Amino acid sequence: MDAKATVKVGPFARGGKSRTTTRASDHDFTPDATVTPVGIFLPATNELFVYGVTSKVTSDCLVDRLVHWWDAVHDRFAHITTLVINLDNGPENHSRRTQFMQRIVEFVRQSGLTIRLAYYPPYHSKYNPIERCWGILENHWNGSLLDTVDAVLKFTTSMTWNDRHPVVEIVTTVYATGVRLSQAAMAAIEAQLARLPGLDKWFVDITPSALWDG
Repeated sequence: MDAKATVKVGPFARGGKSRTTTRASDHDFTPDATVTPVGIFLPATNELFVYGVTSKVTSDCLVDRLVHWWDAVHDRFAHITTLVINLDNGPENHSRRTQFMQRIVEFVRQSGLTIRLAYYPPYHSKYNPIERCWGILENHWNGSLLDTVDAVLKFTTSMTWNDRHPVVEIVTTVYATGVRLSQAAMAAIEAQLARLPGLDKWFVDITPSALWDG
């Protein structure tokens, strides 16, 4: 799971080449909107799910995308009891981010799944397989004007990864920033996590059996 760089929507030059002459602004003035692609990629099946988020991408936004994705696919994966989620160590999803960890614990409680969060260390997130998908998307729309939200979504929908198109949805929910737990509330959450000794920031297991009621 990963969020791509935010796209400024407007008549902006973005580099790259096009088969047709394209007029564009040479400065990034105030954009008409922004879209941040948030992706979930399944390496085993080469399936890519992309959510075009028009709000700030927060901890709540990321977990909402995970919950939405699982609701859509869980019938196909009824045999799955553990999800291993590869992540970068971004500010909204790192394992010390209180709101993110609380929401993940809630997801485990609701889904009955065991969740293993496996983080890439600094400067190594490029090895996350979803980064290759973002590279394909960037090449796909390179040199084109992304002057409307619809244009961003159409380019995302028409890209292919291993001859497959992604599932693409727009997310217009407005998310509040700065949401965090108190130290006492986070201590209660922390007591329900299993961190790998010596790599406690990078590998975290949350199992249904370890969760308390309430």
